[in-house]
Amino acid sequence: MTMHCTMDELLALRANEGSQWARQHLDTCAECRTELDALYQRIAQLKALPALAPARDRWPTIRARVVAARLSRRRRWAASGLAAAAVLAGMVVFRGISGQRAYADELAQAKRQSASLEAELQGYDPDAHVQSGRTAAMAAALEDRIAAVDAQLSQLNTGPSPVGPQVVQLWQDRVDLMQQLVDVHVTQASYVGL
Repeated sequence: MTMHCTMDELLALRANEGSQWARQHLDTCAECRTELDALYQRIAQLKALPALAPARDRWPTIRARVVAARLSRRRRWAASGLAAAAVLAGMVVFRGISGQRAYADELAQAKRQSASLEAELQGYDPDAHVQSGRTAAMAAALEDRIAAVDAQLSQLNTGPSPVGPQVVQLWQDRVDLMQQLVDVHVTQASYVGL
């Protein structure tokens, strides 16, 4: 049984570092010479392969999608809030608030606070601040709850009594949620030191 060169010995021969025995064996063994030639061919084929460039930087695309989603959510939230305010303002103008002056005063105060907080939130630019995942999740949850309150306010528009304790309470809930949203943004921004 004839002993042949191992792959390590063939690689060493290719690098001109093979042992004396491997060199002598290569001169006499056609099978090992064939294997060494195949090794050279594989190396040449590997060198002929095109260089792989790393994938292009995906961050700008991902960031653009996140910013677009955030803007879309903010626009939906603002539009639903403005729609609810417009609906209730229309109810006050067209149906009147006769006999419910106390509720009307509370409602007007809640609407003023809501408008003030909404203006403050419109001035907040989340892209200018670093935001943790927890803070973003809290902000999104609050925005969803505000949208739910706005939906309830829109549903109450179809009822016979547009101004009453339920409407006032919903507006006050909206103000509380918006204040929490402002607090989340302000606290987060000051926590990060921005």
